[in-house]
Amino acid sequence: MYLFNQHLSPIYSSVMLYINVAHEQNEQQNTREIKMSEKNEEKPLVHIKMKVGNMEFEINCREDQVKDVIDKILSSVASHASLQTAAPETTTQPPRAETCRGVIERLWREGWFSVPRSLNDVHKEMTRIGYHYDRTAVAHVLLDLVRDGILTREGKAKRYLYAQKRPPTL
Repeated sequence: MYLFNQHLSPIYSSVMLYINVAHEQNEQQNTREIKMSEKNEEKPLVHIKMKVGNMEFEINCREDQVKDVIDKILSSVASHASLQTAAPETTTQPPRAETCRGVIERLWREGWFSVPRSLNDVHKEMTRIGYHYDRTAVAHVLLDLVRDGILTREGKAKRYLYAQKRPPTL
């Protein structure tokens, strides 16, 4: 079924040469891919957690890329830090935890008790300004301040009104 003599035909020789060259190129490509995959397998992935100042970073890269990645991060942090130092810093004092007694004494110093107030009034005012204490704790502090001579109370049990006995000293 051959139309030409395989061994003598120049077309056959050209085709076979082309097939051999293509086969060799394919083998070379496969060899390169195997070497590349071996190189990638030689360099395992590295997971790094890093904290610089108040910034945290997580890095996933090959072992041979760690130095470059860290250099990039540090240069970014340095440029970010220089921008922050250029802006004026405003420092605010952290909110101080106050005792129930401290809050009520502050209300007294501000003159809030110049008008008689009920336990419910005191509790609502403390809640309004951001201090959430139990009503029984507030009642105990009010009683202690009455005993200390700072406040006075009038009325009947469970309906007492608390007022300043003496004005606060400046």
